Amino acid sequence: MRPSHPSPHIPGRSLTTWGLALALAAGAVAAPRAGHSAAASEKVTTPVQFFGHAIGADYQLPNYHQLTEYWQKLDRESDRMKVVDIGTTAEGRRQWMAIVSAPKNLQRLEQYRNIARRLARAEDLGEEEARKLAREGKAVVWIDGGLHASEVLGAQQLMETVYQLVSRRDPETLRILNDVIVLAVHANPDGHDLLSDWYTRTPDLTKRSTANVPRLYQKYIGHDNNRDFYASTQAETRNMNRVMYHEWLPQIVYNHHQTGPAGTVMFAPPFRDPFNYFYDPLVVTGIDLVGAAMHSRFAAENKPGVTMRKGANYSTWWNGGLRTTTYFHNMIGLLTETIGHPNPMRIPSVLSRRLPNGDQPFPIAPQEWRFRQSVDYSVTANYAVLDVASRYRETFLHNIYRMGRNSIERGSRDHWTITPSQVEAARRAEAKRNGGDSGGDPLRDPAARDARGYILPADQPDFLTAVKFANTLMETGVIVHRATRDFTVAGKSYPAGSLVVKTAQAFRPHVLDMFEPQDHPNDFQYPGGPPIAPYDSAGWTLAFQMGVRFDRILDGFDGPFERLEGPASVAGRIEKAASRLAGYLLSRKANDSFRAVNRLQKQGQEVYTLATAGSSGAQAGDFYIPGGAGVEERIEKLARDLGVSFQAVAARPEGAVKLRVPRIALWDRYGGSMPSGWCRWLLEQFEFPFEVVYPQALDAGDLRRKYDAIIFMTGAIPVRDSGRNTGPNLASIPAEYHSWLGSVTVADTVPQLRKFLEDGGTVLTVGSSTQLAYHLGLPVTDALVDPENPSKKLPKEKYYIPGSLLRSRIDPTRPIAYGMPKQVDVMFDESPAFRLGPDAAARGVRRVGWYEGKTPLRSGWAWGQHYLEDAASVVEAPVGKGRLYLFGPEITFRAQPHGTFKLLFNGLLASD
Repeated sequence: MRPSHPSPHIPGRSLTTWGLALALAAGAVAAPRAGHSAAASEKVTTPVQFFGHAIGADYQLPNYHQLTEYWQKLDRESDRMKVVDIGTTAEGRRQWMAIVSAPKNLQRLEQYRNIARRLARAEDLGEEEARKLAREGKAVVWIDGGLHASEVLGAQQLMETVYQLVSRRDPETLRILNDVIVLAVHANPDGHDLLSDWYTRTPDLTKRSTANVPRLYQKYIGHDNNRDFYASTQAETRNMNRVMYHEWLPQIVYNHHQTGPAGTVMFAPPFRDPFNYFYDPLVVTGIDLVGAAMHSRFAAENKPGVTMRKGANYSTWWNGGLRTTTYFHNMIGLLTETIGHPNPMRIPSVLSRRLPNGDQPFPIAPQEWRFRQSVDYSVTANYAVLDVASRYRETFLHNIYRMGRNSIERGSRDHWTITPSQVEAARRAEAKRNGGDSGGDPLRDPAARDARGYILPADQPDFLTAVKFANTLMETGVIVHRATRDFTVAGKSYPAGSLVVKTAQAFRPHVLDMFEPQDHPNDFQYPGGPPIAPYDSAGWTLAFQMGVRFDRILDGFDGPFERLEGPASVAGRIEKAASRLAGYLLSRKANDSFRAVNRLQKQGQEVYTLATAGSSGAQAGDFYIPGGAGVEERIEKLARDLGVSFQAVAARPEGAVKLRVPRIALWDRYGGSMPSGWCRWLLEQFEFPFEVVYPQALDAGDLRRKYDAIIFMTGAIPVRDSGRNTGPNLASIPAEYHSWLGSVTVADTVPQLRKFLEDGGTVLTVGSSTQLAYHLGLPVTDALVDPENPSKKLPKEKYYIPGSLLRSRIDPTRPIAYGMPKQVDVMFDESPAFRLGPDAAARGVRRVGWYEGKTPLRSGWAWGQHYLEDAASVVEAPVGKGRLYLFGPEITFRAQPHGTFKLLFNGLLASD
């Protein structure tokens, strides 16, 4: 049974979600159809006039360049629209947002934007003034398209929606324009051009296809551009986060996607459980309210085939997507997944979808389907959202204020967030008492209170990464303070420059979610049955991933803190030598030290690494830069630009080994690998020189002459060869991409990798690509086999760990782990784990990382985690003159786990 939720807060009246749905259904019957164009203004150029065809016409797919020209033309023709440049994309295009509203509203945009910001921030704003602002303000609704460029409907429906809003003169549209400011955002310009140009390159309309695009539709990360919204690594993400969390703070964010579940046209909210425990309940009820309006309008317009809740796997648990990060900012985030393609298609027969139920009240019969029908469904959905935003404009404006005030109040007093593990522990305690009353609330343990704030000490080993974490929080609108002098909190002293994040702020849910562990419930199809997979990761705590050291403060506190209005930075130091200068030491504990080393080597500067600890306090693995002409200037510039610190020394340390510039190859494939793309972006950020290499080049051999290290991300090394060609038809691929085709194979590629290793090369494998160890016959076995049947993997009823953070022990005396602490949190995404064979030690194979104890889970969901006890997470193995590294966890996962980046960086520097 789905849990009931309280009705949304509506001043002066009581209205249930379903009651609103019925009211909106009645209104929708009288409203003009979304596709109706008879009332269009003659002053505005129609899509047919501009493109030569309607949006959604068969076999047509206008690109981003055409969208830009059309929007700019509409901007000139219509006083309802203003096109705004929100930034530059990864490939250098301008990213446009169309602001659509009534002309009088466009003339007062700054006033309405300030109202939206003040209400969302809820700072120094009382109830009476908040209600006054809600009455004066306009609802702000974000509608996007094209985030996933292969989901071609998104950008097309956005063009059609903007056209209808600026051209229609029916009463509903005019009311919407009067009450609502629409932010129409194109989410992925680069991908739109790539996919549309690829599709339309074929003159024969019936042979057009969006399949087999040669590269990712976001320069680095493709589909994962919808996994970046709390990390803010990519240009487009930062552009959109600035609009959402700094400039406009919309009350509703609607994110369009494809494709609908088989046998339906669309999935639309509400979502299935679980929802995240950190955010405000008004988010949940608000989603239900808007979702009811959407489904009611579809029914009223006789548009069947829209499902909800358990009709698909989408939930509101995860943070990180365009629409999901909004939940932690008190916004109503919407997702639809809709079928549709410029090539005519068919809705298949799915008998289980034909019977009406609460998750799909209006089924659709199998039938032929055209792209324009999907455009019309999308416009209906958009109008449903805009209609409810118009009708309850004040409610949405006041509710985002109410949620912000709730967050500030909860962060200003003792508060408890109840999680599944706490409830289960209380149940066990109650059972031990035979159900007796404990005399108090078992879920109000004072030690389990939510934090009032977090302090990031400035004297932690890699404070530069802690600063990056704080800046990432600020990218999403979180308020961060910095200490102007030394201070003490809860009996502990902290140095000046330490960073402070208090929870008494409007975006408290996001603060908690970035610092605290996620506690995903045990979610199974039935007791003892298989798990229900989460929509994405189950645990992601960014502070854990980045290896940031922080203190949770449970009581109210204050100090000499200044609010940061821009990105935090660190001034690097140079500790001068007491006598003559021989050179400079640079600690390996800071990730940015690798960036400094790469920059120095690019300048022709010699850099050494220490094989042993030195008398000057240097640790094994630290870097040494000899003094000489121009060196001091380079060091000072690095300290200024990167924030890294150096220690001048009077004598050259013993055991200094000269580093060569490594020749690095990074595997990729035709069509692009997202893990490889993330790694490519990461290598660029830390300024490692590298070359992307494709399977044909690997199979050609002679690898040791070209490279010192080869990186294989998840998905590169197969378990076995498929025995058939699964790639695209060569004749359908332009000649410039032919060298990218092919796959890594056991038969052809692995022998070349063996020779590369035997000749002294280094191979670094991540996730599933650690399969290479088995192909090479190394004494390594799978730790995750069923003890009752060792020939089979553990079944999911016994063991299941989707994307979650686990604690791994690390041996920092090994070169691959130099600069790392003895324990680190790793991203485990159904990852491999290893046990070493009895002859491993004799063959030099050793574990560098392993899981201690029976409960390594730090954040997320780990059913059967005890099976990982003592299993290896990181293994190094000599192969001839070379070395193979196995990284079971995703050590570069979406460029988020800075705490494990050193495993990759160390392997690259040790590869010569």
